[in-house]
Amino acid sequence: MTYLLLNAAFLAVVLLVAVAAAFVHRAPRWRIVGLTAIPLVVLTAVFDNILVGTRIVAYDPTRISGALLGFAPLEDFSYVIAAVVLLPCLWTLLGRPQTPRSRDSRATP
Repeated sequence: MTYLLLNAAFLAVVLLVAVAAAFVHRAPRWRIVGLTAIPLVVLTAVFDNILVGTRIVAYDPTRISGALLGFAPLEDFSYVIAAVVLLPCLWTLLGRPQTPRSRDSRATP
């Protein structure tokens, strides 16, 4: 199995969750999701290049697409994109935790 195929399966699940979040009219604010992705992709680029360049992590060349950003294969960036999209969608689908009412508000005078 190639990393591209693995990413496609993983991103398909993320897409289904994002569509479900949009379908229930509780989708996250996509502009904020996009702005969040920018620093995370930059950090991923920096640290993935360090990890791959120093050979702490190595990829089988027959399993990657061959498209690289520095030393890191482009497939590595799909995980950060998936996390940036998946987490807010799950947050909206599963509901935000409710803050418990304080005991003072339930007390009667």
